[in-house]
Amino acid sequence: MRPDPKPCRVHRGHPTMSQITLLGCGLMGQPMARRLLQAGHTLTVWNRTRSKAEALAAEGARVADTPAAAVARADAVITMLDNGEVVRQVVFDAHGPGPSVAEAMPAGCLFIDMGSILPAQAQDHARRLAERGVRVLDAPVSGGTVGAEAGTLAIMVGGAEADVAAAVPLLSAMGRPVHVGPAGSGQLAKLANQMIVGITIGAVAEALLLAERGGADPARVRQALRGGFAESRILEVHGQRMVEGDFAKRGSLAIQLKDLRNALHTAGELRFDAPITQALAGLYADAAAHGLAELDQSGLFCELQRRQRPANDPTS
Repeated sequence: MRPDPKPCRVHRGHPTMSQITLLGCGLMGQPMARRLLQAGHTLTVWNRTRSKAEALAAEGARVADTPAAAVARADAVITMLDNGEVVRQVVFDAHGPGPSVAEAMPAGCLFIDMGSILPAQAQDHARRLAERGVRVLDAPVSGGTVGAEAGTLAIMVGGAEADVAAAVPLLSAMGRPVHVGPAGSGQLAKLANQMIVGITIGAVAEALLLAERGGADPARVRQALRGGFAESRILEVHGQRMVEGDFAKRGSLAIQLKDLRNALHTAGELRFDAPITQALAGLYADAAAHGLAELDQSGLFCELQRRQRPANDPTS
């Protein structure tokens, strides 16, 4: 039987979220946790690799031994996990002799999945948790570690309007939340975001390589394009990484590939033809196969560069 939980203090129209739990303290989770601590929230953290959670203890976070223990007294639970299957395992499977996370969360608690998963998975999780009296939002983010550190993430939120309103003060500590529709809609918006990001990285990389092949300075070409119709955050940030050869991981190429594959999976379910996304997913897959998976996603530049023959190569 489910234990009698402490009533959650997150109520519709009266958000008093002070007891926050974050499950997942990786590349994005750690800076997001710091933003929550800086906003004055009492934060409990858990991570499968405990050392990543313990890195936040010196900054005021409490480290829990199990995910169920982490959520037992939470007003809101945030997950920042790798994929939908990991979310399912962490939330619905028991870890040891005690209850699962789904069983341990207080009634009325607000569960916010901020990782990137399939829309269908988000809808399934929302349904299963709603049966337990837990309110659910899918709220994936864009902006990478830079946005997470600065608290400027774009946050795409799916769920009930009243629950979104209750979560806005909490989410605003990490970025700019926008309600985009019912359960699963946040993940649809994130797929749209990742399609644009992944495709645009490819366009910027290919264009800069063409300019270089023709004898132009790619750094100056990038500078010349800024402010025109080709201007974008990708040209600004990822284009700079390309011209500097800086492919240290902020958001990984592997994750970009996962998101494009999720977009194609969802497109298939919707009977939607996405040929541009299909083509770019193939390029990212080739890059991963050639050992570039753990580079920043701008590392697609290296794969496109690898494909180029010398200008004087007569072969076709």
